[in-house]
Amino acid sequence: MLTAIAGINWGDEGKGRMVDMLSDRFDIICRYQGGNNAGHTVINDMGMFKLNLLPSGIFRKDVVNIMGCGMVVDIEHLCGEIEQVRAQGVDITPQNLKLSESAFICMPYHKMHDILEEERLADKKYGSTRRGIAPAYGDKYMKKALRVGELLELIEGNTSEFESKLGYILEWKNLTLKGYPGYNKVELSETLKWLRTYGAVIKPFIANTSKLLQTAVDDKQNILFEAQLGALRDIDYGIYPYTTSSQTLAAYAPIGAGIPGTRLNRVIGVTKAYSSCVGEGPFAAEMFGDEARALRVAGGEFGAATGRPRRVGGFDMVASRYGVSVQGADELALTKLDVISNLDKIPVCVAYNIDGVIRERFPIGGELARATPVIEYMEGWQTDITKCRTPGDLPRAALNYIKFIEKEVKCSIKYVSVGAGRDEYLIMEK
Repeated sequence: MLTAIAGINWGDEGKGRMVDMLSDRFDIICRYQGGNNAGHTVINDMGMFKLNLLPSGIFRKDVVNIMGCGMVVDIEHLCGEIEQVRAQGVDITPQNLKLSESAFICMPYHKMHDILEEERLADKKYGSTRRGIAPAYGDKYMKKALRVGELLELIEGNTSEFESKLGYILEWKNLTLKGYPGYNKVELSETLKWLRTYGAVIKPFIANTSKLLQTAVDDKQNILFEAQLGALRDIDYGIYPYTTSSQTLAAYAPIGAGIPGTRLNRVIGVTKAYSSCVGEGPFAAEMFGDEARALRVAGGEFGAATGRPRRVGGFDMVASRYGVSVQGADELALTKLDVISNLDKIPVCVAYNIDGVIRERFPIGGELARATPVIEYMEGWQTDITKCRTPGDLPRAALNYIKFIEKEVKCSIKYVSVGAGRDEYLIMEK
């Protein structure tokens, strides 16, 4: 069984929580795109963890976790993340964590480029996390990037060809960066030192993960593909240019994992019981003022990668319907239902008003920037639901809210989280 867990909205939907919750049913968990520009917050019996690169199945002893070829990996950050998670009692070894030799390296000069460009853009910035993701993917497609597997040549002493390639890349990189105020020349010796230092640490984890995954498919093992961010941040189908620089859709999972000839059996879309958005770009359902601050605090809506306060709003039916469609979701997981339990009336964005025309179809481009929300209010339940474990335990108003979302987004909700803990969820009866 090949299953993908993917975000329906702008990201931060709770995908890591769902992967951790379901990971004991799978043999392999594979991250297939992105870098350390977003985070998955996981709370389980081992503590609270904020992961940026590690797959969220890393807490299960018998599960193999793979970082696929579609990722861009800051190896310094990865070393720090492994050390931090180990310090919290999690066993991470080359047996339960494997890094694709075909993944690309996010270099220090990618971060510098990212920061310099965001500073240049000033009030026109895209809301980058300044962690070098866009420049790293850009260099990949410019064919001027380094793969993780190439580190083995450097570490094992076969340096002449590697140094020649890196020198050629740095010559080009310095030419492209020297026009920025605050630019510092990228030196070959410093870059080689960085690669050797962190490459030596991650060397035991580097593997031919495509071969491993294909063998698992042939053996009919259960594989779970973990996405980063959400449908609206996809480079092709999201709110461009306020997107990430990779494909966040479930359809990309086999490609980014390294087994492009396989097909998914199931897609689980993840969405919150309200909307949240970190970074720039149009967000029609956004709330402001005291109402927004209260929801942000109640939901702990601060970016796991950056700590930035997330923008929040009522559940956006228009955006979610689109997200369900482009993700090809077979079923949904609705997270953080408990967060809105104290609301007397629950705002829901049921349509957009664009230039006086009511629209229920998600627009792309300039129209989206002009969209204002058409809000309806659902009855609240104003009671603690964190102890609910079956649909029958939920208040009638909460069940009505779930059914309303199902009807509007045209996808059944299977999982509902009523708290952050691994066991704080219920399965809807069908």
